[in-house]
Amino acid sequence: MSDLPLSELLTFALYLCAAGIIAGVLAGLFGIGGGTVLVPAFYEVFGAVDVPDDVRMHLALGSSMAIVVSTSVRSYTSHLKRGTPDIALLRSWVWAVPLGVLFAALIVSSISSFGLRFVFAIVSVIVGLKLLFNRDSWRLGDRLPENPARFIVGSFVGLVSTLMGIGGGVLNNTFMTLFGRPMHQAVGTSAGVGVLIAIPALLGYIWAGWGRGGLPPLSTGFVNWVTVFLIIPLTLLVTPYGVKLAHALSKQTLERTFGAYMLIVAARFFFSLA
Repeated sequence: MSDLPLSELLTFALYLCAAGIIAGVLAGLFGIGGGTVLVPAFYEVFGAVDVPDDVRMHLALGSSMAIVVSTSVRSYTSHLKRGTPDIALLRSWVWAVPLGVLFAALIVSSISSFGLRFVFAIVSVIVGLKLLFNRDSWRLGDRLPENPARFIVGSFVGLVSTLMGIGGGVLNNTFMTLFGRPMHQAVGTSAGVGVLIAIPALLGYIWAGWGRGGLPPLSTGFVNWVTVFLIIPLTLLVTPYGVKLAHALSKQTLERTFGAYMLIVAARFFFSLA
């Protein structure tokens, strides 16, 4: 990376900045940590600067998760002011979600880049189709399940979201809407779920990549701090604008927009597997 011409480094920096702005808006708009934008962007940039393929996806996920810490906190505080998060659900997941994150960290330490990209693509397709073609009749019930089912779901959300380098909004939005919760409440709650995921997941990616070769300068495990500190200020600046936009859009528009976006992301990663 350090051997690249200055013009190319500036191009990569501008690309990352654009991704950071978009990720910040999406964090507020959909209650996600922005990982669904950042992971594909980082994957491309790290490939362009010759990060080895065997750690490229891991580094993209870990660096994304470091940024999700800030975007999730920022998004959650903004939504909390509007009273949208389901505090009871978040309290019930205080232990369940981090447990899933712990198992994910163990998987990340041994899974291949191909495996991580496959997980990212498959989950993106499932969620995208559900949101794009959603019907009010597509419900599993009118109330969120109680424990132990709720605990299991929370752990699953933590597990899969960590493997995707995202803040949990993708899965939690789907979970809550399938049980009749309003999309706007699901979005606000997802921001809180992101906080429960991102902090332990960040530590997990650092641990999983500790001592691995092929990582770019200023990396701690699977987290590249140059990338992180370049993107964080931008995401924090624009996330509140995404929150305002979320409350201005209808439920149908919010769901279909998010669904279409997830299918685009999935297509990109299926292409990378070919």
